[in-house]
Amino acid sequence: MRSATPRARGGARGGPPPPPGPGLRTELVQAAVVALLVAVAGVLLGVLWMWLAPRVPLISDGKAVYLKDSEGEQAIGGDGTFALLGLAFGVVSAAAVFLFRKRGGVPLVLALAVGGLLGSLLAWRVGIWLGPSQDVVAAAKHAGKGVTFDAPLKLAAKGALLAWPVAAMIVHLGVTAVFGPRDPEPVWAPQPLPAPPFPQAYGDAPEWPDQKP
Repeated sequence: MRSATPRARGGARGGPPPPPGPGLRTELVQAAVVALLVAVAGVLLGVLWMWLAPRVPLISDGKAVYLKDSEGEQAIGGDGTFALLGLAFGVVSAAAVFLFRKRGGVPLVLALAVGGLLGSLLAWRVGIWLGPSQDVVAAAKHAGKGVTFDAPLKLAAKGALLAWPVAAMIVHLGVTAVFGPRDPEPVWAPQPLPAPPFPQAYGDAPEWPDQKP
């Protein structure tokens, strides 16, 4: 009985076959866990945003509330702080997911996107909740006439919410493409050469033309 070829016995090089990847159900469960953990990390982003975002100073004259520095850029700085924190969280979450499962996959990329968006929304609400009071009138009365107090924390540029999910997807795809495992290239077993034709009988040998000296 003829022995099996190296490809039939194992892998393309005669070694053991590569381990099969996880099933679709396992990938979906892993993606759900990743999305949940990434979204919960939004609480930390909200705390950091509340802590690092520049404050917008307000002042009251007893009748109305005004910006103390009408030419200040603190409001823009709050949006920029949120966007930069979102980019940093996107890079960290993408690297953590890659270390968790280096083979990547579409479910994990979608989980990073969904989890990052939910985390950004959660961070936005947590930062506003932990920040200065949203009741400006009550805050002005509590501060008193001519006393500076902080304006409520707000996110004017809602596009900053996309910084986390977009950065997470791009970084994860890039890291997986560069450092992810690659399938071995198949090395086919050499095929046997066809047998040469049987030599013709002596009498049937072709006649070669006479060569003149």
